Amino acid sequence: MNFRTIILIGGVGIVLHGCTSIDRFNSDSVKNFTSPQELIVQKNINAANGRAKEYVYSWGAKQSNKEPQSLYPRKHLNSYCSAKGGKFSVLHKSSMSLVKNQWDKKLLSTYSSVKQGIGAYKCVQSDGQSWIVSIEPVAERKLDDGSDARMVALQTKIMTALDAQKFYSSANSSNTPAAKKTTANNQTAKNTPSKTTTPKEVEVKKEAKEAEAKKETKPTPPLPVKQSASVVETPQQQQLKYYVSARRDLNKGTNQVAACNNAQRAYNFGKLHGSNAANVYAESGVLVARCLTSVPSYSSRFSNSKGQAVKILQNLTNNHNHAGAKHMLRQIK
Repeated sequence: MNFRTIILIGGVGIVLHGCTSIDRFNSDSVKNFTSPQELIVQKNINAANGRAKEYVYSWGAKQSNKEPQSLYPRKHLNSYCSAKGGKFSVLHKSSMSLVKNQWDKKLLSTYSSVKQGIGAYKCVQSDGQSWIVSIEPVAERKLDDGSDARMVALQTKIMTALDAQKFYSSANSSNTPAAKKTTANNQTAKNTPSKTTTPKEVEVKKEAKEAEAKKETKPTPPLPVKQSASVVETPQQQQLKYYVSARRDLNKGTNQVAACNNAQRAYNFGKLHGSNAANVYAESGVLVARCLTSVPSYSSRFSNSKGQAVKILQNLTNNHNHAGAKHMLRQIK
């Protein structure tokens, strides 16, 4: 084996090492997915457990010509939106509030390969439906292979407009310089003694403190601190929760708009893996169709609510052979 062959093999190894398997970013590769959540799951945009997944955002000086992987989540969702005839645009900018290490946050903010692929994006499809996806960095590290490549962990989530507004309003307000300055000023004011205090008042306070110190008081034992366990729900659990809530409220005839929103959330997850996931997806679709045809306060948001309901029911009928969807489709027609 000559020296040229060794160099060639080594170069191929570097290219393949640490890469994520990503299809071409075109409409044909994503057009068959029924929802953006199904795309996220099937394309493994998040980790297998639904949490943040690591992507290379900088390959280092020796491999600077390689495309950064950190733009993949945004490109996949953008391609899906285009496949639906939609427009994909930035809704909220990211302040990287989930990155706890300040040095990591500062480093990530200097790379366009990170900043151009994070934040909240909104897609308005040609059929009138819309959805919002949030792509947020969680952590940063150097790749453990001796190279200069660096990784960023990205969490991709489908959000409602209300959830996105709450998250990004809270995140941005806590990171603004004005908020930090106000907090610092308030803390300084608390720690600074009043200049208007007279010498007599100071003496009285001093005597009171000395008298208090002489009293024998029994120390109060500290109360035990309860540790709250953080439970992370899987996409299947979230989908089921939204579906159950929507079905309950619709059957009762209460909170109908909120119920329809929950039904839409469950349906947007798409067909997930699991023994009961396909049924939950289909039943959620029937609820959405029901909202589009019989809940005026919800259906009035859409220009062709009946047509959208028919599309959902036809999809469930043709691809899932759902009896309830067939029955409802006959009633509408």
